[in-house]
Amino acid sequence: MSADTTSPTPSDSAISPVEGASLYGVDHPAPLIEAPRRRTSKTPKSTRGNFEMAAWLFMRLSGVVLVVLVLGHLLIQLVLDGGVSKIGFAFVAGRWASPFWQVWDLLMLWLAMLHGANGLRTIVNDYAESTTTRLWLKGLVYAATAFTIFLGTLVIFTFDPNIA
Repeated sequence: MSADTTSPTPSDSAISPVEGASLYGVDHPAPLIEAPRRRTSKTPKSTRGNFEMAAWLFMRLSGVVLVVLVLGHLLIQLVLDGGVSKIGFAFVAGRWASPFWQVWDLLMLWLAMLHGANGLRTIVNDYAESTTTRLWLKGLVYAATAFTIFLGTLVIFTFDPNIA
């Protein structure tokens, strides 16, 4: 019994040529994808220092903590406490009578708002063309974030169950 030791020729190969490979060549180069914003002579040398690394790390850590907080919140509110039909003013008043639930909801509020604002800040930095536009857009993001955090914190800590 002799084994066939001949190697396959390129035409016998099961791998076919890449589709569209002949579209690009010396006469027709592939399109160049440019960065969202180019550096100019006015751009500072070090625009990404330790703040950007801290912001990147915050996104990862806050995302993990938010998953735990939100899934825990949904599990407790919707599964263990009887579902959406049980949630009302009295339910919230009973929850926020406990400092544990106040801190839980406060952490969710603060982390969600800061996480979202950091993501929007990154998007604005990447895609806003002019410095003035970036300044105004980031100012709006920061103002909306600060206002929402302030108002939500105020509601959580000044909630009065006796007003109903």
